[in-house]
Amino acid sequence: MSIRQRTGSSLTSCGVSSDETQDRPRRLGQRGDNRYVKTLRLVVDPDRIETPHAVESLERAAAILRGGGLVALPTETVYGLGANALDTSAVARIFAAKQRPAWDPVIVHIASLEMLDGLVEDVPEAARRLMKAFWPGPLTLLMKRTAAVPDAVTAGRALVGVRMPAHPVALELIRQAGVPVAAPSANLFGHTSPTTAAHVLEDLDGRIDAVVDAGATAHGVESTVIDPCQSPMVIYRPGAITAEQILAVGGAVDFFRPTGLPGKTPREGLPSPGVGLRHYAPKARLVLVGAPLDRLSDLLAEAAESLIGERLGLMLPVEIRSPIKRAEVYDWGRWSAPEEMARKLYAGLRALDAAGCTVILCPVPPAAGIGAAIRDRLAKAASLAGKA
Repeated sequence: MSIRQRTGSSLTSCGVSSDETQDRPRRLGQRGDNRYVKTLRLVVDPDRIETPHAVESLERAAAILRGGGLVALPTETVYGLGANALDTSAVARIFAAKQRPAWDPVIVHIASLEMLDGLVEDVPEAARRLMKAFWPGPLTLLMKRTAAVPDAVTAGRALVGVRMPAHPVALELIRQAGVPVAAPSANLFGHTSPTTAAHVLEDLDGRIDAVVDAGATAHGVESTVIDPCQSPMVIYRPGAITAEQILAVGGAVDFFRPTGLPGKTPREGLPSPGVGLRHYAPKARLVLVGAPLDRLSDLLAEAAESLIGERLGLMLPVEIRSPIKRAEVYDWGRWSAPEEMARKLYAGLRALDAAGCTVILCPVPPAAGIGAAIRDRLAKAASLAGKA
């Protein structure tokens, strides 16, 4: 059986849903359960943000952010759960809604370079080169924070991760809100990241004030996180901007190598967003299969033989036919186009979960380019999948 990618709600009309009657921000209860808040779904076509309905939706979402509420917003990577980054109480609501531990820092999103003034003390020359090349875009820069940034944003660390998203809806929403927006992925902690508004609501309906629905995201994996203050620069999380692209613009780079043991709770704040070992996991157990394309079919079939009695899901590149007749198959895209596979990664894991799969078999692509980001997400998801 084949499963097609789901893209969330239709964008044939823009505006707010019919049951939305209040403009003031909702307040998340301390326990963050569904009895405390009604989540608004505000639909905005990213190609028509100037229409009256889009303007109204963005104004309402911006008012919620200014009022200390939580708004899930689309970016070019994944949907983020946003709050005023300079409001300690608002940031605390992010952690409550996601059930996110305090040791995991979040990224701050801005709509202009002027917003950096209140967030960071200094912008290194290497960071300026990267901004010029990749902003707006999926690159997060770690820089020394000002005293105005709450400790909760950085998990008590001295550096804050900042990026300027390329998505027109995100940029306009942040601009209208007039505040920098702290926004980790809009899902329960440890779960698969959302690439549609429907994915957001699967995890957070009733836990947040609103979601701005602008359709499926473009990249499908999170931003690259880099520390430009070190020499060589250090990539803490591979993402949509590749190490090869950074090397061409900013100079030598290295990858962060964690020293903690898998499954151990950190004793202090993590040095960067995205380096925790508990992320991105589907409900099903995720089994990774590493092999060249010409051997994948045989090795997938071999892996399935040891999983009798399980409901199997298969993330399958289009270049090969399914070797497992009893599996639910998700069309993962072309092995020769890793950007396509990155875009469909989280949607595929969620679709196979929705189909009731208990085990998902997933090939591991080569590490070149954005393949490094796919491999990073799969490794972290496999370490936690099926344990929730």
